[in-house]
Amino acid sequence: MPIDDLQQAAQKIAGLLANLNKLGGFRLKYRISAGEGAQDAEDGGAQLSVELAGPDTPLLTQHNGELLRALETVSAQVLRLDQREQNLISFDAGNFRALREAELKLAAETAAARVIETGAPYAFPPMNSRERRLLHIALREIDGVETASSGEGRDRFLAVYPAGKTHLPVAPQSRPRGFSRR
Repeated sequence: MPIDDLQQAAQKIAGLLANLNKLGGFRLKYRISAGEGAQDAEDGGAQLSVELAGPDTPLLTQHNGELLRALETVSAQVLRLDQREQNLISFDAGNFRALREAELKLAAETAAARVIETGAPYAFPPMNSRERRLLHIALREIDGVETASSGEGRDRFLAVYPAGKTHLPVAPQSRPRGFSRR
């Protein structure tokens, strides 16, 4: 379901970010694009795109963009979006999303080559739904492999299988250090 009033939603997010700067001591500038101007609007993705910049940008992108994703989640809650609608908002800083997408595509190609060579499935560590979706799309283009997501919630991961062998058992990689449950 689309966001009904994009201008009002953009104003709410701007207020949230202004408070973050003021009360949290952050030094961030932001630009909010709505509707057709939003970063991912053309492929049915985000209707609101927020680009952040400034001296505190590295704080947003460290730990695989954990704070950036947290801002998306809080913004979705401020707008009272259903969990399935959180992809209607996209935050980026320092071109993090494009760089992460390129990294994931390379990881997908590497995993596919490994699966084709060994005939054994490969599991990525647990990751968020956007990143799993990017991997699914990248791997769909590669002949000889199939993908499936497994697990629940924060433990959901993507597995790459040799074509026609999605029945093979596979376990997820462990989460990188610093990403334990809280």
